[in-house]
This record gives sequence, C-alpha cells and structure tokens, in this order.
Amino acid sequence: MSAASLETIENRISTRSAIAQIPSGASDLSIAVIGPNERRRQAVVSAVCACRAGKIRVFTSYPSGIDDLPRLQNGAFDVVMIDMDSDPEYALDLAESICLCNAATVMAFSAQPDQGLMLRCMHAGIREILPLPLSQSAMAEALVRAAAHRPEPQQPRRNDGRLLVFLGAKGGSGVTTLACNYAVSLAQESGQRTLFIDLDLPLGDAAINLGIKSQFSTVNALENTTRLDGNFLSTLLTQHDSGLYVLAAPGVIAPTQVSNEAIDRLLEVALEEFDYVVVDAGSKLDLQGTRLFDESATIYLVTQVGIPELRNANRLIAQFSRDDSPKLEIVINRYERHSFGVTEEHVTKALTRPPQWKVPNDYAAVRHMQNTAIPLTQDNSSIARAIKEMTRSVCSQAAEPEKKKRFALFG
Repeated sequence: MSAASLETIENRISTRSAIAQIPSGASDLSIAVIGPNERRRQAVVSAVCACRAGKIRVFTSYPSGIDDLPRLQNGAFDVVMIDMDSDPEYALDLAESICLCNAATVMAFSAQPDQGLMLRCMHAGIREILPLPLSQSAMAEALVRAAAHRPEPQQPRRNDGRLLVFLGAKGGSGVTTLACNYAVSLAQESGQRTLFIDLDLPLGDAAINLGIKSQFSTVNALENTTRLDGNFLSTLLTQHDSGLYVLAAPGVIAPTQVSNEAIDRLLEVALEEFDYVVVDAGSKLDLQGTRLFDESATIYLVTQVGIPELRNANRLIAQFSRDDSPKLEIVINRYERHSFGVTEEHVTKALTRPPQWKVPNDYAAVRHMQNTAIPLTQDNSSIARAIKEMTRSVCSQAAEPEKKKRFALFG
C-alpha cells in the first residue's frame, strides 16, 4: 500500500461528552476504518469521532493483501471497520483473514445490507453490521459491545505446562481412543486448563471421537507459526463440553509440509497457555526430532498383546532408555488376561519391564462411545476406571476406591 493511500487521524479526546456517553472501557479503543469510498468512509469516521472513542486510523483503500497491513495482523487494533459495498467479495476475504489473525472485533458498514450479505458477514466472523446512514446511538452501542468483547490483558505465564504424548507401537493400537478419553478425564479430574492436540496428520479423527466440529485445525497453527501466539492459538481452538480445549486435525486431507520447527513452536505456545497439553501422535516415529520427545515430556507408549505390537514396543523401549529421553509409561490396551495364551510374565519379558497401565478390553463400551461421542469416562466401565486412574496419578490425586458389590439376598 502506498504512503499516499494511508491517512492517519491521531486524536485522543476526553471521555466527557454531552453528545454520547461511552463507558471508560470504550473510550480508549484503537479503531481502524477501511473504505475506498470517501462518502461512506467519512460517515463512519464522523460517527466514531462523535462518540469520543479513542484513536482512529483510516485506510483509504483496500490493502492488496493481509500481509500489507502488519499492524492489523499483529493485533494493533481493537476494532476494524470495513466497507462492504466497494468490493464485497474482497472485503469478505479481508474480514475473514483479520478474524483469523487476532481477536479484534470486525465490523462491516454498508448502504445496502441485504439478508444475503448479512449472512455471509456472519460466516466470515464479522460481529457487527452497521447500516448507512449510521445513527450516533447505533455506533455508540456497537463500540460498547466491542469494548466488552475486548479480552482482558493476560499476565505472562511461565513455561511450566506439562506435556503428555500418546504414541502407538503399531497402527490400530487404539491410541486416539485412549488419548481423547484421557484428555477429557484429565480436564475434569485436575480442574486445570487442558489442551488436546491432534497431530495424527493427515487423518486424525479425534474430533469425531469427541463429537465436536472445528472450523480451524492443527494445520492452521503449523502453517502460521510466524504469527502464532496465545491469542492466535485461542482462535483456532474448540471447547468440549468437559471443559477440554481441542486443536483438531483437519476434516479433509490437507497436504502440508510440517517442519520440526513448526511443531516445536506450537508446543511452546501451548505449554505457556495451558497447564496440561495432551498430544495424539498416532504412530508417527518421524516426530522424534521434535519437542514431543524431549526429557520434559511423558510418553504413553500404547501397545497390545500381540507379537508385532510387542516387538515394536520392545524396540522403542530400548530407544527411549537413554538418559536424555522422555519419561516412558507403557500402556497395554485391550488387555485380557491370558489372551492368546500370553501370560503377564511373557508380556513383561517381551517389554523388558512390567507395563504401568493395563486398559481392559471392552468392545461394547468403546463402540457406544464411537456411536454417541459420549466419553468413556462418563460411565463406570472398567475402561473408564483405568483411564481415571491414569489421570489421577498425573494430577496427584489418590485413585478412586473400587466399589464393593452389595450382597444380594435374591438374585
């Protein structure tokens, strides 16, 4: 954008106004007005100035791309107002990009806001649609709502979140089912901020297991690491009914080149923002060069009682036996005593150590979860009890005592 196309109005006015009573929270808003049409643009600027609403910056043309407006991209404005009439398609694309980049309140102004345009604005993430001519009261009310939506300044967090990674010794070991239900249980048992990241790309299906629909995905985070911070990450997340935050895998196959640096940046931001970060890594051993496998992480190595699974687990255990390796906990999934004639002694010998966790085989409970998207931990199944025991050990809570069966006089 040329310097001539940018006009700056820096005019901080006292909040005392007989014309419009704006609460103090709205009097210091930083506002950008974008519009090629001078008449419409000036109408909006005049309404904002009449409301005594802080600092305004005016852009007299649409940018050629979102990267041409680094101040918008970096969250320098609390409110961004965009002219929808000069070029509706481009304006909608611009608004959607801004909504994705930061937490600014995006407003649209139009002299002809028909129902179709209003619906498309909502889908793009626009919070307010201002019809022209614009009354001062309508502008004042919109700014008050924007001030209420503005996030509270966050105190810097120490990088002390705990990283918990689920890794399968072999595909089909049930990693996603365990990881999803573990994350839900951890969020509930700990009562602390917990994030689940689906890194089983490109076909991760944690969102289906949890019964959620997400507009954004892990790929959006990994492809935008230069702008990735706590605010940006929060726009990509979906919250589960349990309180768990989820960064899901994409709903469609999205070809992307994922670098170790991108994964490390995502984990760095996540651990700054959350107390627990649970990752479904599938069976991706190619991620061993990332922070997922450093000594501060806990790896749940998920295997089953089968020759291929135990053989792979044995090799991974040997690899993770170095001093600088992550803490390793072995989980036998779908466990049945004396399954296929394999005893506990055989399993321990194959793994070179006893497993820390045994999650029993309960096909009916898992199938019910997959069909209803109701977490396993909602009932009192044997699987639910095993998963709760795992999560309670992480947040330093005592294991739940087993309920004794009541004596039945008749039965």
